[in-house]
Amino acid sequence: MIQAVIMAAGKSTRTWPLTLTMPKPLLKVMNKEIIKHNLDAMQGLVNEVIVIVGYKKEMIQSEIGNKYGKLKIRYVEQKRQLGTGHALKYVEQLIKDKFIVIGGDDIFSKRDIRACLKHKYAVLGCGVESPDRFGVFVVKGKEVKKVVEKPKKFVSDIANTGLYVFDKSVFDFKLKKSQRGEYEIVDYINMLAKKEKVICEKAKGHWLSVGYPWDLIEANNTLVSEIKSDTMRDIRGKVEKNVTIKGELKVGKGTEILSGTYIKGNVVIGENCRIGPNSYLRGNTSIGNGCHIGQAVEIKNSIIMDNAKVPHLSYIGDSVIGNNSNLGAGTITANLKHDNKNVRSAVKGKPVDTGRRKLGTIIADDVHTGINTTIYPGRKIWPGLGTLPGEVVDKDKMA
Repeated sequence: MIQAVIMAAGKSTRTWPLTLTMPKPLLKVMNKEIIKHNLDAMQGLVNEVIVIVGYKKEMIQSEIGNKYGKLKIRYVEQKRQLGTGHALKYVEQLIKDKFIVIGGDDIFSKRDIRACLKHKYAVLGCGVESPDRFGVFVVKGKEVKKVVEKPKKFVSDIANTGLYVFDKSVFDFKLKKSQRGEYEIVDYINMLAKKEKVICEKAKGHWLSVGYPWDLIEANNTLVSEIKSDTMRDIRGKVEKNVTIKGELKVGKGTEILSGTYIKGNVVIGENCRIGPNSYLRGNTSIGNGCHIGQAVEIKNSIIMDNAKVPHLSYIGDSVIGNNSNLGAGTITANLKHDNKNVRSAVKGKPVDTGRRKLGTIIADDVHTGINTTIYPGRKIWPGLGTLPGEVVDKDKMA
């Protein structure tokens, strides 16, 4: 029997304002929750999944239930959150033998999960351009020698993705608090590597990590760009005459795409949506269930979450629009700075380089904008807030 452990207890403050109303594992990418992408990838590879919950645990339990596909699901609450190693101790008594561990905010491919499970002890690494931003694996051949956290000097460019294969014996090691005052799962790797052969498989499928709100756009871009659709099977709604489709398209039941709509690039649209007339959808865009994208609205490379509405005369580029939000006519997201430099966005009051030259807005759930609202690049709007007609959002709008 092979088990899986998904660590999904964190409050995820770096992904505010999206995670003020839901836990990060329930944020959707390509119209599917992060945690469900991983549960789908694990089908046929593991028997049981133990989800470590904490923040808004009831939402995860309600959405996933006690069975998902062929997987039995169990939940363990981490009441005190003292690090990844601390989280793992909560499941020690439930572990039978071999198990895989992943974080609740990363999306892994079935291909890479399968490759790691071939070994007794394994980790998944991924080559990166800026290893000083990650924990990295120092390897000899494919064997892990140690893990180094955010090295100031180059020691390796193989980033730790947060996917590990252990067996129950790993709990024989006793963890000590790190310099951050937490119990770290990487300390298990360092101790294990001194006694056992720990194999580092390098990612050959996608590894999509959502550390910040804008990472959802990158993850969505990657997954939507990969879709291959069969028009007879994947357009389950109604498409009127004079709709132009140039790219791969998936459309859910009950959705109408009205005349004059132009779709360029890969686009995924959920159920019971109304698109058009004369909408322009481009880039790798996802539109959730129950959405309305209306007359003369352009959506580019964005995520529109469930029941959000952009009814007329608006531009949404490189953005995330939260559930149940309603954007007034003429709402414009600026997504490119005049100096062409990377967009910076505030996280916990401090500006962070998003690494993106193009980034629009991050709008949380239940936001309403007034007509002719203009939003500067990288600005965010907190849940339930609104803007006045003609308002310029030049800094985060917070409760």
